[in-house]
Amino acid sequence: SPLPSQVLLQSDAPTGDVLLDETLRHIKATEPPETVPTWIELLTGETWNPFKLQFQLRNVRERLAKALVEKGILGTEKQNFLLFDMTTHPVSDAAEKRRLLRRLQESLLERWASDPRRLPRRTLALLVLAHSSDVLEGVFGALGDDRYELAMSRARDLLDADPELAAAKAAGGGSEMIWAVLAAFNK
Repeated sequence: SPLPSQVLLQSDAPTGDVLLDETLRHIKATEPPETVPTWIELLTGETWNPFKLQFQLRNVRERLAKALVEKGILGTEKQNFLLFDMTTHPVSDAAEKRRLLRRLQESLLERWASDPRRLPRRTLALLVLAHSSDVLEGVFGALGDDRYELAMSRARDLLDADPELAAAKAAGGGSEMIWAVLAAFNK
């Protein structure tokens, strides 16, 4: 039986997203299955293993930024940093940003369910992403002190849970991969 942290492809049906479809092709072509931390290294281009270079996605950050620019969520600007110009991608759709912030805030305050299995998968993924990107405190920063403390406390309860145990409890619920990603970032 495969190790819990191995990524096993359940379907290779095209998603319509270029990066996701490319990722699916790589996962399908990999034998034996790789672990979640290895795929994170490969998909972010942060591996130096010469035997795995063919599975790396190229220019991931640039391609993600371009897709978000095309959707109108980010813009494109040139900023001067002393000796060189650099392309940046500031948020251009403030309403979308507010919607995501509100989703996290409401999930941890108004619609709180202490059982992580009752948290929608996309919200759990967003919480893990915000935590791993070190922006979680900013998500709750505009709240009053009491609500900030409550939201952060609940977020910590979720994020400090044993990811392997949480994944086992979530088996079949579709959030196993989210917990495996959290475990990889926590190491």
